[in-house]
Amino acid sequence: MPDASPILDSPGQGRLAHAPADHPPVPRARIGVMLANLGTPDATDYWSMRRYLNEFLSDRRVIDYPRWFWQPLLQLVILTKRPFTSGAAYRSIWNVERDESPLLTVTRAQTEALAERLTRDLGERVAVDFCMRYGNPSTRERVRAMAEAGCERILFVPLYPQYAGATTATANDAFFAALAELDRQPAARTAPAYFDHPAYIDALAASVERAYAAMERRPDVLVASYHGLPKRYLTEKGDPYHCQCVKTSRLLRERLGFAPDEVVTAFQSRFGSEEWLQPYTVEEVARLARAGKRRIAVIAPAFAADCVETLEEINEEIREAFVEAGGESFDYIPCLNDDPAHIDALEQIVRRELAGWI
Repeated sequence: MPDASPILDSPGQGRLAHAPADHPPVPRARIGVMLANLGTPDATDYWSMRRYLNEFLSDRRVIDYPRWFWQPLLQLVILTKRPFTSGAAYRSIWNVERDESPLLTVTRAQTEALAERLTRDLGERVAVDFCMRYGNPSTRERVRAMAEAGCERILFVPLYPQYAGATTATANDAFFAALAELDRQPAARTAPAYFDHPAYIDALAASVERAYAAMERRPDVLVASYHGLPKRYLTEKGDPYHCQCVKTSRLLRERLGFAPDEVVTAFQSRFGSEEWLQPYTVEEVARLARAGKRRIAVIAPAFAADCVETLEEINEEIREAFVEAGGESFDYIPCLNDDPAHIDALEQIVRRELAGWI
């Protein structure tokens, strides 16, 4: 298992004022900020991948088919083959130096950068840590560690700019489940989606402007590629994800001053045979190439950190579809990761949600 040692430190213990002499020491009261991302396998071998995929694909928020139908299919068919292909995809982008996925590397860096910002003027009364919905470090483990370190209040921050039941809600579910196991529960808040937060839009726009300035020729189209979702989650469940993605693209386009036809919204990472949100990125980039848009750039606004869906799927599968259809220039604009403008946005969001606690 890769080193996922916590950011959380201990400010020490002390005795309660007016407590009897034999009262056990207690941690000094603190406020916790917990960043949460999707998750990562511990390694790229078959069994590590199988454990991770089993946890992920068994989540009823992610795959809502009846268990009697889905679990035999998952256990007997999907999990006998998919760990090999997913393992190969992860190996192609694995952080070999730290023996961990890029998502884990980036999320740790984001946490360290945010912690530095918050402790600069708030001191030890604020503790910042991170967890993963699937895999390690687990939400259960890190929430318990935060409570044991004296955090009497915890702000839980899912790193999903656009809300979806399959991402934000299931991350919150894991947080609430972790709290349910504690005898002494801290007060808790969850941060909302930040798809239209001005600082987040500014950070996206700045990343596009930097990328365009470094290119020899301006792309014909900027493709904003978001993670996909079954269409019925929108039509039957009223999930707001699609609407929030479209609004993010519009606000980004307006902030950049681009014409309407210079920014296209599409959805990637389709799984299974049912209809998902469209257009599908892999098909849309090919359509653009055939329509004469030979130079494109792709950005992934739904991902707070580069991961297998961006580094492998966009940079390999989607790029290949574009080139095979006649495209000439394909540029992937990295996720915001631990860019200072992104940390600025996260800091603003966290400080807003800590109002009344700080």
